[in-house]
Amino acid sequence: MPERTINVTIALPLADDLQDTIRKTHPRLKVTALTRAQRRVYRDGRPLWAGYPEPPRAEDESEEEARERLQPILRDTEVLLTNPIVPDNIVGRAPALKWLQLTSAGVDRLLDAPVVQSQVTVTTASGIHAVPISEYVIGAMLAFAKGLPRAIRAQQERVWRPYWPDELEEKTVGVLGVGAIGARVVELASALGMRVLALRRSAERRITGAAAGFPAADEMLPPSDLTYLLHESDYVVVALPLTPESRGLIGEAQLRAMKPSAVIVNIGRGAIIDEQALVQALKDGTIAGAALDVFQQEPLSGESELWGMENVILTPHISGGTPRYMQRAVGLFCDNLRRYLAGEPLRNVVDPARGY
Repeated sequence: MPERTINVTIALPLADDLQDTIRKTHPRLKVTALTRAQRRVYRDGRPLWAGYPEPPRAEDESEEEARERLQPILRDTEVLLTNPIVPDNIVGRAPALKWLQLTSAGVDRLLDAPVVQSQVTVTTASGIHAVPISEYVIGAMLAFAKGLPRAIRAQQERVWRPYWPDELEEKTVGVLGVGAIGARVVELASALGMRVLALRRSAERRITGAAAGFPAADEMLPPSDLTYLLHESDYVVVALPLTPESRGLIGEAQLRAMKPSAVIVNIGRGAIIDEQALVQALKDGTIAGAALDVFQQEPLSGESELWGMENVILTPHISGGTPRYMQRAVGLFCDNLRRYLAGEPLRNVVDPARGY
């Protein structure tokens, strides 16, 4: 008896060679890549991502044609590869759907979505961002230590303005969250000679990193030691997912627990930090600076005071970006496809109760 065909649908732009990589994973796979017009219908007209609308082109099929062709594709889809812009009614539109693979690490925008609350297995791309985001974090710390923002301003003003830079060696960095991203930040910071404090949700008491099986960290801390970490650190790195427990974790009291010379780096989610409290702390010198890649609302409003602050490095949620992004995402997806076909546990299965 022939083995059952698995219908896989790709609902985001993907290079032909990467599509071929997916197809070659197993002969049982029937892989369908949605057209640009079909992707817009799939997303109910929403942008592919903030700032990336994927506009129509003259050669595209009409919306009516795309809708008509998309319906039977989704109806037969068992496995769906998609970005986080997932239709609320995807379970109804894809009744055969058993597994949805996201290309994002965070799932906070989807936690209340019907698909996450359904019997469909949802997996994330957690882990593929570790290299680019950890490099971003180290770059941000180096930029503040070496005074690069002030040097760039002086260059723009054509003013020769010498200053005395600092170094990272023997400074203390506190890393909130030691998943794939936080763990690599810990390793890189340790390699630079920094003292590393790592806060882990599952830790029950303060122990050495070596005792925790994490030798790159000097100390592994439980959540109850947050104030200790903030008080000790010259740099605080927020590398947590957004969950009910982490939302608003860093507020006025926590910012006041930090050193006046300290810098906070947020590559987790904007809502983990109280943005207004952060603005005030940066204005009144409670802390020295911030490098922010994520914000409570994205895109960041042009009215935000953060834009004009000289002690802020601001980037538009690009820390995970890399030319190798989709290559890594497809590699993870293909590994999960092999597991799925073999009946083995998938990587990065979302647990709604934990929030990631």
